[in-house]
Amino acid sequence: MRHTVLAACFSATLSVLALPSAADAQQRFPSSAGELVVETVASGLEHPWGLAFLPDGRMLVTERPGRLRLVSAAGEVSRPIAGVPNVVARGQGGLLDVAPDPQFAQSRLIYLSFAEPRANGSGTSIARGRLNAGGTALEGMSVIFRQMPTINSNMHFGSRLVFDRTGALFVTVGDRFSQRDQAQNPGNHLGKVLRISPEGKAAAGNPKKEGWQPEIWSIGHRNVQGAALHPETGQLWTAEHGARGGDEVNTPKAGLNYGWPAITYGIDYSGAKIGEGTSKPGMEQPLFYWDPSIAPAGATFYTGQIWPAWKNSLFVGALAGQMLIRLSTQGETVTGEEKLLTTLRERIRDVRQGPDGYLYLLSDDANGKILRVRPAR
Repeated sequence: MRHTVLAACFSATLSVLALPSAADAQQRFPSSAGELVVETVASGLEHPWGLAFLPDGRMLVTERPGRLRLVSAAGEVSRPIAGVPNVVARGQGGLLDVAPDPQFAQSRLIYLSFAEPRANGSGTSIARGRLNAGGTALEGMSVIFRQMPTINSNMHFGSRLVFDRTGALFVTVGDRFSQRDQAQNPGNHLGKVLRISPEGKAAAGNPKKEGWQPEIWSIGHRNVQGAALHPETGQLWTAEHGARGGDEVNTPKAGLNYGWPAITYGIDYSGAKIGEGTSKPGMEQPLFYWDPSIAPAGATFYTGQIWPAWKNSLFVGALAGQMLIRLSTQGETVTGEEKLLTTLRERIRDVRQGPDGYLYLLSDDANGKILRVRPAR
């Protein structure tokens, strides 16, 4: 990684600085709200996956091989934070999302989702620990939830973490690719949106349906890697990978079935048909879908004052599509799509709104970056 040792005046926890080159420090792109500038905040991150802001404006960033770092607003990147659980860093597996507790200022709790190594395979797990005062270690780290059953696969782990307004934690988990039919089986955690308490138990208010595992919120999902709460309604919105075509935006509601793999707007990678068509009684339609696929990843709603015309727009990063997509919304309707940064040529893994009202992106690369999107001055 391209790191420069910081001078002694910096904190010991912020001991390395990834300096962008002059060529990639700033780029300009058109948009419906005027010209955008994309600038590199930090680089040298190995396949960064999840980004979260702390109350003091610093960023927590996961790297898929199994590292968690603190990054200052100026782009100073810490040494790896100690206490992160062991991960399976193969295929799509590794250290995935990160979410501070809603009461982080008091609790200092941090939640992580990750591909956990287990006997005879792996699975998506959720762990939490307390970030120490120096920001150098997670203390008391423990696994609070495990997706079951364990599967021998390195694919489709999900996984995004979103706290709802009650303090419960939404967890998206994939169908593990080889087990896609299990997304229709509510007796396990494969291909589901889950909702758990901060301690990892089934959250109060979950659907209580016969044959359903108590942590399940909704079923029939393939591999959700983008999730965010609507800023006005508090409803969860998700961005979900399809196969060839059929990437979806959904608003998962308690006890409902979102169709995968019985219904889909995509086809198999081989070109074969999947399921029974695009609709079926008792199964929900997506609010929006992409064909061809863009491989949607992180998602966030815009609530800032910088771009007032974009209020309540859902921004979604695209991996295969290598762009940022803005979906304008009205209630639970997608009213338009704008493709942004189409010549950036970066796989955008996560999207977050910063405390400054700008958008922050993670580029999924061996030399991954934190990118800031702001208006041109």
